[in-house]
Amino acid sequence: MNNELVEKIKNNPDYQELVSKRTSFSIKLSIAMLVVYFTFILTIAFNPSVLGTPMSADTVTTIGIPIGIVIIVFAFILTGIYTKRANGEFDDLNNKIKQAIKEN
Repeated sequence: MNNELVEKIKNNPDYQELVSKRTSFSIKLSIAMLVVYFTFILTIAFNPSVLGTPMSADTVTTIGIPIGIVIIVFAFILTGIYTKRANGEFDDLNNKIKQAIKEN
């Protein structure tokens, strides 16, 4: 790819919008995942008895197990949210950029 084409793409307002929206959205999702994950880890580190509490009197399964599963499911949900937006809005902007470059 030559430098002229790269500069055309970088100066395209749709490209700048794409980069801005994608970066902002991915940072928000990353922060959400990090908050959930580190809350779980810090709870294990500083108050393990909370997660070590049995779910009922006659079971060995602790409350930490379903909470851990929820964290894993939460990560899948965030991935799905990002993928849905990437395949919709972000792909539309990407196609607009390609079309604008082809026309020039």
